[in-house]
Amino acid sequence: MLDPEAGPTAAAIEAKILQLLAARDPAATLCPSEVARALSADGDAWRPWMPRVRQVAQTLARAQRIVVTRGGVPVDALAGGGPIRLGLPRKG
Repeated sequence: MLDPEAGPTAAAIEAKILQLLAARDPAATLCPSEVARALSADGDAWRPWMPRVRQVAQTLARAQRIVVTRGGVPVDALAGGGPIRLGLPRKG
């Protein structure tokens, strides 16, 4: 179990993002809050982890392992401007 004070490690966040995406249709996306909630033992402890989830998502996007979108358009996960979605890169 993760320490709610320290929060999840980058490796744990990365693994959870990829696990959640692998369990979905390849074209489906997920909200970063789903990742934070899935890592939280306490239903309310996930909110402070959102910046870390976005940082890891951006690292994965730069490595082209996932895509980060807003309204279907690729964006920087760390940029402001509203909700983002995480998905797998489209093949082809």
